[in-house]
Amino acid sequence: MSTGTLSPGRAKIPQPTLRTDRYWVAPLVTFVVFLAFIAYATFRAFQNDYYYASPYISPFYSPCIASNCVPMPGAGEVHIIGPWWGLSPALLILIVPLGFRMTCYYYRKAYYRAFWQSPTACAVAEPHEKYTGETRFPLIFQNSHRYFFALAAIFNVILTWDAILGFRDASGAWGHMGFGTLMLLANAALLWLYTASCHSCRHIMGGRLKHFSKHPVRYKAWQFVSKLNARHMQLAWVSLFGVAFADLYVWLVAAGVFSDPRFF
Repeated sequence: MSTGTLSPGRAKIPQPTLRTDRYWVAPLVTFVVFLAFIAYATFRAFQNDYYYASPYISPFYSPCIASNCVPMPGAGEVHIIGPWWGLSPALLILIVPLGFRMTCYYYRKAYYRAFWQSPTACAVAEPHEKYTGETRFPLIFQNSHRYFFALAAIFNVILTWDAILGFRDASGAWGHMGFGTLMLLANAALLWLYTASCHSCRHIMGGRLKHFSKHPVRYKAWQFVSKLNARHMQLAWVSLFGVAFADLYVWLVAAGVFSDPRFF
């Protein structure tokens, strides 16, 4: 049976919607911002340069697990991938944050509307003739979100450690802090908030519990995560910009555009 604009249950009107507001603005903004971020991230991932300025490492390249990574003294290098890998090391790890965001419940809504027009907005007819949901290829892979959530949490630990390593100077001595330290700390904090506000995290905290009174600790955790979950959309966007700005800062410092201001 046809769906969307061809649905037999839809009113026989030529317009895709009777909405008179500018409902297309939000999807258009999402489309432009997403496209800009995709272009920037793709360029940086293939650039394969300017991603380490001691003691800072770009979140796009952390953890740098290939043997072709630039030398990172004191950064805890673990070269799991041997010299046979000739491409950018960022391509080895970006699949995790990319998979986590692409399967995110909020991001699905955002890019379904912005890129596929499926549908463009509420009360706007679905333009496609058929929609099978997330039960068939390729959208069935959206169900892997819970697994990407676990992997993203591991990456958050690594990025938090990168921020802690930022309390050193270029020689590796502890007890110092620069503006880059603040950038990495803010990025790690935003990623933790975004991950904790995830629907999968909320389900882990309180899902399948029949009696909250028997699980007071999980109930408190569920209440906290639920408050973050109400801001999941905002945290998704802010953390996305946080990753891009942290990478841009490391890039500019590593390229010698300016020196990292040191507070002490």
